[in-house]
Amino acid sequence: MGLKMNYKEFNNALEELSRNYKIYAPINMNGKGRFSGTDVVGYGEINKIEDAVFGLKSYYSPKEIVFPIRQTLFYFGDDEVKEPKVDDKDTIILLRPCDINGIERLDSIFLHNGTYEDIYYKKLRDKVKFFMIECAEGFDTCFCVAMKANKTDNYSVGMRVKNGEIYLHIKDKDLEEVFGNLGDEVDFKPDFIEKNKIEVNVPDPEKLTIDIFEHEVWKEYDERCIACGRCNTSCITCSCFTMQDVFYDSNQKVGERRRAWTGCHVDGFTDMAGGHSFRQKNGARMRFKTLHKVSDFHKRFGCNMTVGCGRCDDVCPQYISLSKCINKLYDIVEGGPKNE
Repeated sequence: MGLKMNYKEFNNALEELSRNYKIYAPINMNGKGRFSGTDVVGYGEINKIEDAVFGLKSYYSPKEIVFPIRQTLFYFGDDEVKEPKVDDKDTIILLRPCDINGIERLDSIFLHNGTYEDIYYKKLRDKVKFFMIECAEGFDTCFCVAMKANKTDNYSVGMRVKNGEIYLHIKDKDLEEVFGNLGDEVDFKPDFIEKNKIEVNVPDPEKLTIDIFEHEVWKEYDERCIACGRCNTSCITCSCFTMQDVFYDSNQKVGERRRAWTGCHVDGFTDMAGGHSFRQKNGARMRFKTLHKVSDFHKRFGCNMTVGCGRCDDVCPQYISLSKCINKLYDIVEGGPKNE
């Protein structure tokens, strides 16, 4: 079903949907930018379409909706373990095609990565419906086309917001009942970006051999990378976590087990029992991340892990570019010019 409606009509639908759904979209976060007194775009709940930001790329991805920054897995006491309740409401997320593909990469990690599914991820993921924001132009650092993450048909509603009007392509029968009496019926399907402003050549994973592992290209990042982990936290597909047992002050036998985000660039990530640790140099961490994004994950699941959203390039205080690093790998294995 294709529909065209104004903001008021769409907001009427959001009001009805909010009875059963939490609705998330990219929003402006006042005063939370990287510099004092600046704003940033991240994900938060909305009540009306005017709250959403469509003209800017979100600094933070929507992954924290299905994979929270900190998540209590269970509470424990002397003789019992209790799991926390999950919100009764389902979830709607307004997001771009690359982020839908990114969450599908998380699905591969948490749901299709061996014998067992991650039940804590699954409880949140099963609640989600995607409202795909049309993205026909992209942004300066995007390379989603090269990663084949610029398109998807995995959405309940596709939407275009333009000149005060909203065009919808509704694929979910349940949502047709909500929107069906609003707006005008039109022939609409969202467009997808076909060419990014920057080009990335992706190396064949089979050519990323031990020679690449030991290549001098990684030494550059020993000096440039400061191991802040911004690339890990902003990335839609980074999925590493650590475990924490938190004991309550009132009773040291009672507490909760949490998992919390961490990342391969962060100090302490590789610490092991006995005081052992590896990948101490930042170049080795950059190597690990990059090869996971375009080699290891691809060999296991058949697609690149990175979706080319460009957030890691945007947030790095040292201006390290994953897209340029991938191009360097391509030039090395294909014998082309160095991409500085």
